[in-house]
Amino acid sequence: MRLDLFLPFVKKSKSGAVRRWLSRLGPTWLSSPVRRVIQAVCFVAFFVLFFYVCWPYTARPVDGTNDWPSHYADDLARKEKVAVEFFLVIDPLVSLSTSLASRAWVWSLTSAAIILLVGVFIPRGFCGYLCPLGTLIDLFDWAIGSRVKRFRVGDNGWWVHIKYFLLLATLVAATCGVLISGFVAAIPVITRGLLFAISPWQTGFQRGWHLVPPLNVGHFVSLALFAMVMGLGFLKPRFWCRYVCPSGAVFSLGNLFRVTERKVESTCINCNKCVEICPFDAIKPDFLTRTTDCTLCQTCGGVCPTQAIKFVERWNLVQLKLPNDPPTGDGPLGRRGFLAAGIGLASGVLGGLGLAGVAKVSGANLDDPNAWRPVRPPGSVPEDKFLQMCIRCGECFKACPNDVLHPLRFQQGLDGLWTPHVVADWAGCESSCNACGQVCPTGAIRALPLDEKKVCRIGLAEVNLQTCLPHAGREACQLCVDECHHAGYHAIEFTRVRTEVDAAGNPVEDSGFLAPVVLPDKCVGCGLCQTRCYGINVADKGLLSESAIVIFAGTGKEDRLMNGSYIALRATEQSQRAAEQQTKPTTDADSYLPDFLK
Repeated sequence: MRLDLFLPFVKKSKSGAVRRWLSRLGPTWLSSPVRRVIQAVCFVAFFVLFFYVCWPYTARPVDGTNDWPSHYADDLARKEKVAVEFFLVIDPLVSLSTSLASRAWVWSLTSAAIILLVGVFIPRGFCGYLCPLGTLIDLFDWAIGSRVKRFRVGDNGWWVHIKYFLLLATLVAATCGVLISGFVAAIPVITRGLLFAISPWQTGFQRGWHLVPPLNVGHFVSLALFAMVMGLGFLKPRFWCRYVCPSGAVFSLGNLFRVTERKVESTCINCNKCVEICPFDAIKPDFLTRTTDCTLCQTCGGVCPTQAIKFVERWNLVQLKLPNDPPTGDGPLGRRGFLAAGIGLASGVLGGLGLAGVAKVSGANLDDPNAWRPVRPPGSVPEDKFLQMCIRCGECFKACPNDVLHPLRFQQGLDGLWTPHVVADWAGCESSCNACGQVCPTGAIRALPLDEKKVCRIGLAEVNLQTCLPHAGREACQLCVDECHHAGYHAIEFTRVRTEVDAAGNPVEDSGFLAPVVLPDKCVGCGLCQTRCYGINVADKGLLSESAIVIFAGTGKEDRLMNGSYIALRATEQSQRAAEQQTKPTTDADSYLPDFLK
């Protein structure tokens, strides 16, 4: 099986507009234009998914009326066939670590298996052709290449194995139930980094700067990590891809099972052009291949003046260079190499255990029922599983039309950093939107149908009796009640407080205030009431320092199912309440009443 068809037909005698145009783009475009075209197509596809599929959702009233809430789901339905999470689900480290940490089957494992199987035929093809982070790094390296002097680190050193240490640490931490792949895997890094860098500008220009959510420390930590990944290019072109990326390490190990590989024939003239142009440092000084690093990009074949480089089946031994020119590269693993490998293995294991320990110690105490709990998106699995399945990619932030979801800071330590939570002071969760679950690549947020999502309880609204304007006797206010009724939940009703009494002790009609009371069996924690109270009484009028009605999560205030129906859960709860009401014993005070009045 030959894959030389990826190579261009390049001869010095060949000329023309195409060759001149490719020469202007750079030597790698001239030597391997097919690979560069595939890279460009995948890069554009990534940005189309990033901007068009998720941004912006349209907000339209019900057809033929002026009634709201807006139907964001209509716009999502038109784009639902396009898999916005495509690049995330083909990053195998995302699926492997998530499944290992949660001890559960993750649906994206199927996609990971397919891309690894493709890697058997096109070794590390993901890195050489598909990965948008690698293409972005190429663009960054091109931008600084002729303008900034690099440090030019060597090709040999401890740093060349960082990706394997990171991979081992990631898998060890996942085995301990802590997911850190979102910090280091290629696609989450670029998705979250671009989101936090571009989202404020996109929202400001398209929807208005007043709608840009405030940044927090989590944003800046992610931007610093993204800048560090790009800044590694100052050390060496594609330093991240060559030596650091743990997602690439998965494919490197997959190369051990390759069917095709790069071969050098005996016609090689030792010109060194292939060594100089290889973007992944996959060619040894003797011009043979470091098979775990080769991405089959075929750039080397395009510059070979004698066409001595072929990409053929692994067992093809015809006219190889090896019999004529014995290799001068690394020999069998010596004592020093064995010691270094042992130290690296121990470092990876200890690093993973250390990170898992830090995350556990600094994280939330899930056993404490009184501890603060973030309000998670509708459809989120139980908190312990959620932290083990959320890869902090930011897709749900990007898909949320009103920016209800914000990245968590360090309230739950390292374990909760960048995970989504509802900030109801900023916006409430629309009943007509289920976007966050549709784009989650790991199932940390279940993809609920709208009818299921509408009854999914993510929290419980609680009224502060000391600050609520009617409860405090300051003035009449029914913002939260109106908003809840308008959303169709009817979970807040009025009760009269601070009524006056006459001389006989009877309440004076129409005295006092109508104050809001939350009905726990109807409230789903959407936060629309809190948004309205904060927007009017805090931000606009300045009557309060904080919202008088707030959404809280925790035991008894939210429902988090790994599977099953929320509609069925609500029906079961309703049946239980009805049964309890029927079996409720009659009090002595009512014993004198006839049965039909009790």
